[in-house]
Amino acid sequence: MPETPTAPAVRPVGSALSAEDGKLVVLARGARGRVGAVEGAAVRDQDGRTYAAASVALPSLTVTALQLAVASAVAAGATRLEAAVVVTEASTVDGAGYAAVRDLAVDAPVHLAAPDGTVLGTVSE
Repeated sequence: MPETPTAPAVRPVGSALSAEDGKLVVLARGARGRVGAVEGAAVRDQDGRTYAAASVALPSLTVTALQLAVASAVAAGATRLEAAVVVTEASTVDGAGYAAVRDLAVDAPVHLAAPDGTVLGTVSE
């Protein structure tokens, strides 16, 4: 079984998010809240299109919200991501979701937000 990648540490946000990244927080919170999921996530592609998803946990399938948001973007034709947001009670971004974002963008910020929408920090490398 392949090892799950780990995401780098989240660093505190130095300034307010851009309006576009703020929209991703709203979309991720909505995706999480609609189904009462553990996580919600949203990504923005190279054309400014956004994709939101919630985590899925079934007996036969487990997908993080960020993995699903990235998969939705790719399925719609995205070839690059500009930014991503994960809304969760966790203090870190999941490694598998982070790796999926990095498959499409080595420098896109990945913001971590609490369920109330407070941005806790950003991972960007």
